Amino acid sequence: MENCIIIIILLLAAGIGIFQTVRHFRNRGGCCGGGGYRPKGKKLKNILYTKTFRVEGMHCDHCKNRVEEAVNDIKGIAGKVNLKKGELSVSYAEEVEDTRILERLARAGYPAFPEPESENK
Repeated sequence: MENCIIIIILLLAAGIGIFQTVRHFRNRGGCCGGGGYRPKGKKLKNILYTKTFRVEGMHCDHCKNRVEEAVNDIKGIAGKVNLKKGELSVSYAEEVEDTRILERLARAGYPAFPEPESENK
């Protein structure tokens, strides 16, 4: 009887592990906490220019959402992440210092660097 209980517990644990692994590889579990959260999109009325930043440490949709949310919380700019390229494209409606964006991303756990010659006016 005890052996049956132990076998059932082990099978249950193995099943949960396999289920979570499949979710992870289908981009539904997330490496950083995952979930179905999507940040609100931000639209700007007048875009003065755009700039691209290289962001390190993004691995999944959850990372992408955290980066976009960190940038979109700053007044006067809106960001969109290209996860495959590891880039953040920022649209500016008003002047905002790059250091403010870089500090916000660093606090969120994603070091970033401006791409050379990425400014499009």
